[in-house]
Amino acid sequence: MKKGIIIFLVTIIIETGLTIFLASFFSVRFIELMFFAGVAFSALTIWFSSSGGTITNYQNSKIGASTGIIQNREEFKLRPNYVVYASILFLFIGLIFFILLLTNVIPPA
Repeated sequence: MKKGIIIFLVTIIIETGLTIFLASFFSVRFIELMFFAGVAFSALTIWFSSSGGTITNYQNSKIGASTGIIQNREEFKLRPNYVVYASILFLFIGLIFFILLLTNVIPPA
């Protein structure tokens, strides 16, 4: 359990650091970029922590066409882990800030 919490916290710290770097690079506020970075981080972590799906089926079809050996199809299966949970939490916190920015609760810069 401790290892999972450490992985969760390290993921949040890395995503926050990358978002701060991108915000300073694009000269925008951190909270303005946080939602979009959260979408990207969540999509990437879900993409790499899942199995099966379109890419796997394409590769299996390509290999089957070249070798003549037909492989079983793998269904898309998400394997959530602490990195996925941290990315989704980062996304939802960014969503809350984004909504607050749009409703002018947080004033524009």
